Amino acid sequence: MEAIKKSLRDSAAARWTALGIVALTMFAGYYITDVMAPLKGLLEQQLSWNSAEYGFFTSAYGWFNVFLVMLIIGGVILDKMGMRFTGVMAASIMVVGATLKYWAVSTETLDGVMWHILWFDTKAQVFMAALGFAIFGVGVEVAGITVSKIVVKWFKGKEMALAMGLQVAVARMGTALALGVSSPIALGLGHVSKPILLGLVLLCIGLISFIIYTFMDKKLDASEAEIATTDAAKEESFKLSDILHIIGNRGWWYLAILCVLFYSAVFPFLKYAADLMTMKFGVSAKLAGTIPAMLPFGTILLTPLFGRIYDKKGKGATIMIIGAILLIIVHALFTIPSLDHWLIAIVLIIILGVAFSLVPSAMWPSVPKIIPDRYLGTSFSLIFWVQNWGLMGVPALIGWVLQKYCITGYVMKEGVEVAIYNYTLPMAIFTGFGVLALFFAFLLKAESAKKGYGLEDPNIIKSE
Repeated sequence: MEAIKKSLRDSAAARWTALGIVALTMFAGYYITDVMAPLKGLLEQQLSWNSAEYGFFTSAYGWFNVFLVMLIIGGVILDKMGMRFTGVMAASIMVVGATLKYWAVSTETLDGVMWHILWFDTKAQVFMAALGFAIFGVGVEVAGITVSKIVVKWFKGKEMALAMGLQVAVARMGTALALGVSSPIALGLGHVSKPILLGLVLLCIGLISFIIYTFMDKKLDASEAEIATTDAAKEESFKLSDILHIIGNRGWWYLAILCVLFYSAVFPFLKYAADLMTMKFGVSAKLAGTIPAMLPFGTILLTPLFGRIYDKKGKGATIMIIGAILLIIVHALFTIPSLDHWLIAIVLIIILGVAFSLVPSAMWPSVPKIIPDRYLGTSFSLIFWVQNWGLMGVPALIGWVLQKYCITGYVMKEGVEVAIYNYTLPMAIFTGFGVLALFFAFLLKAESAKKGYGLEDPNIIKSE
């Protein structure tokens, strides 16, 4: 009987190695996700994009995930076909999308070409880059839900929140790398496409990395054949009608809405943060990305720390509430026009990094407490789908607001006239998202207490 109980996941070295391998895939994905964020000004100078076009491109991340419900389909595929198939598929889609994005930005064949798409005219280059980003967005989001389920598989009843925190930390190192080096690489090598090429190479490494993980996953299933058979039976019994069990759960809705509000106040902000540093705080274009890059560097340390606290002490809902409060404080202070010294920007970014560590470190490990295991892949995909409404709509909204209401003048840079923007109104919008996130965090805590989800309880199950 003892031999049956032993599995590969009981080996700390094995489960942490598995985590490291799949985290590398997400590292590459996060780099490509944010590689264009510090390049907004260079896109205007080198490729003649404007803020509305940049917002259109950035919003493309969620096109297929939202309107073609590719995330939900991905979640069903995950629950039906398993983690190995879905993960390799998602990593391959990331490579395809990033390749198209790189081609669109680097080729000269699209220069000056205009297309009429549905009811609007658009630059061919902008549309093709956006299409590549949309395809990539499907891959990276499906990879995200797959890795989340992988972490639950290897760490449930063990250091699950810490593991999720470390996975997020490694992934955000990709964000930090993108924010920190994209502009210097583009300026040093003379074109905005060069940082994307680096990301494409990283994605190919990430695909190989996940293929390597599939062999570990096979060994895990072989080491716990009885458990694997039970899990397989659960996955095979999944039905599309089970989605009703998920969306009928009020706690799930509170968590999903909190997720979209919180991430809408962070990720779209990062898309414009480098431009904010230039326009409001007077930071040079070459260094503008370094200040926002401090945010993910801070989360690298803090997200695992807060995850460890959740594992051992609990208080998951309280952690999310504190994170939402910090989010409101940061964006509200960014809104004040007179606070324009670059040191203030650094302090606020660091505090935002703390908030960005608190909420996800408790949010994702809370999902398995609310939703049964056999719905888990689809549950994660539905949350990511709701989140993608924000990741699609908010960047486009901010780009439109900047272009419509926030231009205060123009300046010549290297012979090209570029706009000067006032970011007060966009930052007020981000503050509003934070206020709503706080409201739903309180609702989630109350629902957990009412239904006994145990969001305030530790994750680690102590053996008798």
